[in-house]
Amino acid sequence: MVRIEKITENKKQFLDLLLLADEQENMIDKYLPMGDLFALYDDDLKSVCVVAPINNEICELKNIATYEKYQGMGYGRALIKFIIDFYKNDYKSMLVGTGETPPILSFYKSCGFEISHRVKNFFTDNYDMPIFEGDIQLVDMIYLKKKLLE
Repeated sequence: MVRIEKITENKKQFLDLLLLADEQENMIDKYLPMGDLFALYDDDLKSVCVVAPINNEICELKNIATYEKYQGMGYGRALIKFIIDFYKNDYKSMLVGTGETPPILSFYKSCGFEISHRVKNFFTDNYDMPIFEGDIQLVDMIYLKKKLLE
């Protein structure tokens, strides 16, 4: 039975999972305190995500991660569906930023997100070391956007 909980205390207990999606702890520390953390359980913990406000109309999905052995089983999609419903009365749209990797971009597009804009050199300017997704080095941040009330 899948259940999703909003975590309000001791968010750093999920650091191992958050680091799967954002490899540098000090970058996570920038959004975790003011972000809402959600954990998805199916018997045990499978996925987490963090959503942070940008302004009164826009929030951003800052981090979403599923343990590797559970990837491809629909947990990330279930979490996105949940947070879209959770925030639809509070914000007009949700952003998500990711590297330029076709499988991840296609995942977000399949969840209803559309490419919005690009931040040049985000990964090379903000991370201490090169960040790779598979064999692709991430350079630019690609932002996708979804309207929450359709």
